[in-house]
Amino acid sequence: MITLVAAALLVALGTRLIHRLNAQHVARIAVHRFGGPYRYLSRPPVHNNPRPPERTADRRPTGTWP
Repeated sequence: MITLVAAALLVALGTRLIHRLNAQHVARIAVHRFGGPYRYLSRPPVHNNPRPPERTADRRPTGTWP
């Protein structure tokens, strides 16, 4: 009889401990701010200042072709 009471008491204490640890874990997750998914796969920022078009008058001939 004493063994059954001791086992039931240990089970009750174990479940209480697991419940408290789970509550602490949930509280930590709730406080932490996660970033966007797959942040390391995101594209680089787009620059809105493209190069001006190259004018043909500014080019120098590079070959010997006539």
